[in-house]
Amino acid sequence: MRLRTDDDIYRARLVYLGPPGYTLPVQLSYAQYGLFMLLVPLYVFIHYLFTFKVELFPAWEIALAIVTTSLIFRYVDPDRPARMVIRTALTDWRRTREPRAEQRESRLVATRIRIREELI
Repeated sequence: MRLRTDDDIYRARLVYLGPPGYTLPVQLSYAQYGLFMLLVPLYVFIHYLFTFKVELFPAWEIALAIVTTSLIFRYVDPDRPARMVIRTALTDWRRTREPRAEQRESRLVATRIRIREELI
């Protein structure tokens, strides 16, 4: 007899459980595996652009992909999918900002208004 989990949220996340007895040590969603597998070749390509050589084992690229995936999925929830988190991060990063010299300082200035006697 096989018992099904009664946790609907867990089933809805589409988590890879693997074959019985051979599950992975961590339980990640398919989206996290997919993003990780997209980021590793991207980081290998960026590393190649800077050094013009490809490492046999891309350790730094794997580490960066793990960190990036965990940072992105820190903000993912049922109301905000990963696609929207990435889009928000890219649009906030590309946003134009005013140069620091041209920004106004916010001050609360109390000015005294003097009314001339002849106007009263």
